[in-house]
This record gives sequence, C-alpha cells and structure tokens, in this order.
Amino acid sequence: MKILVTGGAGYIGSHTCVELINAGFNLLVYDNFSNSSRQTLKSVEKIVGQEIPYIIGDVRDEAALENALIGCDAVIHFAGLKSVGESVVKPLSYYDTNVYGTLCLLRAMQKLQIKKLVFSSSATVYGNPEFLPFTEKHPLRATNPYGETKLVVEEMLRDLYVSDSTWAIMILRYFNPIGAHESGLIGEDPKGIPNNLMPFIAQVAVGKREKVSVFGDDYPTKDGTGVRDYIHVVDLAIGHVKALQVLNKTQCTAINLGAGKGYSVLDIIGAFNKVCGKDLPYVIMPRRSGDIAEFYSDPSLAKEMLCWEAKRTIDDMCQSMWNFQIKNFKGHEV
Repeated sequence: MKILVTGGAGYIGSHTCVELINAGFNLLVYDNFSNSSRQTLKSVEKIVGQEIPYIIGDVRDEAALENALIGCDAVIHFAGLKSVGESVVKPLSYYDTNVYGTLCLLRAMQKLQIKKLVFSSSATVYGNPEFLPFTEKHPLRATNPYGETKLVVEEMLRDLYVSDSTWAIMILRYFNPIGAHESGLIGEDPKGIPNNLMPFIAQVAVGKREKVSVFGDDYPTKDGTGVRDYIHVVDLAIGHVKALQVLNKTQCTAINLGAGKGYSVLDIIGAFNKVCGKDLPYVIMPRRSGDIAEFYSDPSLAKEMLCWEAKRTIDDMCQSMWNFQIKNFKGHEV
C-alpha cells in the first residue's frame, strides 16, 4: 500500500514517515519545505535505512498533486500552516493554505478515485471547554482563524462523505504533541522564535534563549499556570498508522489523539529541569488573550476504534526533546 504524505517533512509528518515504514507501508512525501527542511528527510532515511522519495510541491497546486497521487492508495494530509498567533495576523494566508489547499487535494483525489484519507486536525476545533475532558461530542466552536480553518475542512470532509459514502476518512484531533524520536535525529525544529512551549524550553536549556516566558500564574489550576494535554510525537505518529489500518471500510470519523491527562506549564519546566540537570530561568508574564485554564482529552474512542493509546510519559517527552536539542544545536540546515 502506497501512501502520499503531504507535509511529510514537518515535525509530525517526519515522525509518521518513520512509523509508516516500520509498519511496512510505501510512501511518497509531498512538501514545499516552507516550514521544514530537506535535511529532515535525510535524517528519516538514516533512521529507517532506506531512501525517502519526495516531490517538492505546494498543496494548492492541483495539477502537481494529481501527478503525485498516481499509484497511491491513500493520503495522510499534514500540509498546512499551524500557528494560532500568526493566524490572527494573517488569516487569509491560513484560509488559502489550509482550506483551499485541502480543497485542491480532495479534487485531485476525487479525479484519481483515491478515497482513503487521514486528516491532521486539531483540538482547537473545540474552542473554550463546555466540559472536560473533551470528548468527540463536545460542541465545535473554534476561537481563532487557525482553528476555524481546521473546522471548515472537517465540515468539508463530512459534506463530501454525505455526498459520496464510498470515501473512508479519519479526522484526527491532536492535543499538544511534544518530544522527539529516540535517535535524536528528528524533532521539533521551528524556524525563528518557537511558538510552542517545549522547543522554547529546550532552547533556553541549551543556552540559545535567556528564559522561559510563562503566560499567567493566576489560573484556577494547581499552580496557577495553564494545563494542557501533552502527547509524545511518536505516540501521535503511531496513531496515524493505526488510523490507516482501520480505513478498510467507508466512514467519516473524528477521533481525539491525546494522553487524557493534563500537565501545567510549571510541570513541564520541572520535568525538563530533571533531564537537563539544571533549573531553567522563567519569568511570569500577563495572560495571553484567548488562553484558557485547562484543556485535555478523553481518548477512549481512539482506544476503542484504533486500539491505540499514548504510552510515553512526560519524562520520556522531555528526555527525547533534550536529546534532540543537544544533537541539533543549530537546528536542521535547509
């Protein structure tokens, strides 16, 4: 079975490529390297011991997608923009890439009669929690343009399935992926200032940045800092393999991929202190607009439908990220 992996050189995409090959799938990566690196694919090749074929292309290029899809049996769709903050400043770019890009992909798939898709969605589609933990039945009401683009695509996929029930679609709603491959060869390697907590902590630990900014310490949580559901990126990658393996029947199903428990910002800093062997400096900053106190999943549907659950601990997440950071001080070169 051959899989087209859009955005396969990215953080989650590259780890999923490793697990796909480990599970016996053939794959083709489709990426424009706008927020990733060819070096990442070279690192994946070192891990799996084989060449990774890839095509340089934009997900909004329907003709290029059609060519890439020839001979493929299914698609895992990661390609897209993913910064909540940036989406507020550049909403049109997010709708263009995330929504229009997915539309181009679906048209190309439809033309070639390839109707198996695993879509990279996000728990941001839930918005502010009405109840916790989030189940898949929670109301969908994104509160930022990034989340809205994921929600629009989800609705598009559901409408597509209603119109043609021969599609098999799995929508995976991620919580907070962190960590890196145990080899230290691939991990989260953002260009510029990190938007996410873990790579920022790692860069402070290695001396690239001065201190960690903690936004708010007056939330109604155990230590006043925000609580999130962190999942090891390798566990997340395995979830995609499991999703592909159950796409043997027609469906359009949304599933949470999370650990099912929450850790505070200070929990994460404390865990990283242990693995790097020093106390990292941090400063309390005002709350950011739109941030909420707690955000974590009920992953029981994933266990039921995919026979999947997160297995790696918060210590595993921090240790693997530290291992990646010290081996890649300058990050991956383009």
